[in-house]
Amino acid sequence: MRLVARQSDRAGAAATVAMDQLVGRRVIDRHGRSVGRIQELRVEMRGSEWIVTRYLIGVAGMLERFGLGLKLLIGRRVSGYMVRPDQIDLSDPRRARLTCSREELEGP
Repeated sequence: MRLVARQSDRAGAAATVAMDQLVGRRVIDRHGRSVGRIQELRVEMRGSEWIVTRYLIGVAGMLERFGLGLKLLIGRRVSGYMVRPDQIDLSDPRRARLTCSREELEGP
């Protein structure tokens, strides 16, 4: 089964983006500064589709990918963000951009 991220365009039509196009992609903020890379995706089943509920960006996402045990081993707060789908523009998956300020993002 192929997982896809649903992204609505400005007209409200839904589009899909292949997950392998997203993981590892750099995300930039409104000012063109790097926020980090998409390291992990949180998904949930809705009906017959897997829907992305959070994009994990930065070190926190990488640690989650390798398991929480590693995070416990390090024993300190790590940097990164959890980004809701409405907070990221994936209309061009090669140039993922935040649609909000960094201050509006959740921490790990």
